[in-house]
Amino acid sequence: MNASASGGVSVWSVGGIRVHRIDETVLPPATGQWLLPDATPALVTAQDWLRPDFADAEGVLRLDSHSFAFALGGLRVVVDTGIGNGKERANPAWHNLRTGYLQRLTDAGFPPDEVDLVILTHLHADHVGWNTRQVNGEWVPTFPRARYLVSRTERAFWAGYDMEEARRQMFRDSVVPVEESGLLDLVDIPAEGTEIAPGLRLLPTPGHTPGHLAVELSDGGRRALITGDCVHHPFQFAHPAVGACVDIDPERSERSRRALLDSLAGTDTLLLGTHFPPPTAGRVVSHEGAYRLSPVPADRP
Repeated sequence: MNASASGGVSVWSVGGIRVHRIDETVLPPATGQWLLPDATPALVTAQDWLRPDFADAEGVLRLDSHSFAFALGGLRVVVDTGIGNGKERANPAWHNLRTGYLQRLTDAGFPPDEVDLVILTHLHADHVGWNTRQVNGEWVPTFPRARYLVSRTERAFWAGYDMEEARRQMFRDSVVPVEESGLLDLVDIPAEGTEIAPGLRLLPTPGHTPGHLAVELSDGGRRALITGDCVHHPFQFAHPAVGACVDIDPERSERSRRALLDSLAGTDTLLLGTHFPPPTAGRVVSHEGAYRLSPVPADRP
C-alpha cells in the first residue's frame, strides 16, 4: 500500500482502490485534553512513538477533521462529512467555519454532484456537517445524487434522545434535510458486519454511540479500515481503556476498541483514523502489552 499527498489531499492505495483523505481543518490544541481527559501529558510523553506527528513534546495531542473518499465498483463514496461551513455550533472551534473542503473534494475527483454514496459512521456534529450546504437560505443536501447510509440503531437512538438545543440544531441543519429529501437509508448491521457493495463492508463498533460503525475496504488481497470515532487518537492504541468524554457507553466503547485493535494487530490491514493528523494511516502492531501505530506516511510527489 502506497501513499501520496498534495496540498490537503493524501492518497493511499488499497489494491486498486485509491483512498483520499480530504482535509477540512486542524482542531485546536485544547481539543485533545477535552476529548480524552485521561490522556495526561505524562502518559502521552511516555509513548515516544507518538512524537512528533501525533503529539508534541509537552504531551498535547494533535487531532484533525477530515473525510475519506474513494471510488469502488463504479461508485464514488465519501465516509463522514466533517463539521461543515456556516453551521451554528456551540463549540467555538466548529462554529461558522469557512473552509475549502468542497473544493478539495472536487479537486480530488469527487465533485458533490457526482458522489454516489455517503457513509456516516455516526450522527455527531463533526461527522455530518457537509451533509448539507446552504442555498438561498435553506439547508439542502450537498450530494444530491447520493444515498446517505447510517445505522438504523444510530438513527433510532437519537430519535428517542432528549436532545439539548445545540444537538437539535445540528439535526435540523445537517440530518433532517437529508431525511426530508428521501436520501437517508437506514442499514441493519449484524455482529459480523454487512456488505453493501463488493469490497465494501460496514462493521458494528458500538459504544461511542449505540450505532457507531467502521468501514472496511478490500481489493486484490489488500484491506483497509476507516475507524470513525471507535478510536479518536493513536494514544488509545497504547491505552485502549482511555475513552472519550462524549462516549455514550464508555465500557462498550472500550470493548469495541480493544476488539478492533486486537483483530488488526500484526496484520497488513491499513488503518485510517478519522481524526488522526498526518500521517493519518498505518498498521497496528503489538507493543508493551498493548498496541502502537506503525505509520504509512503520505509522500510528497
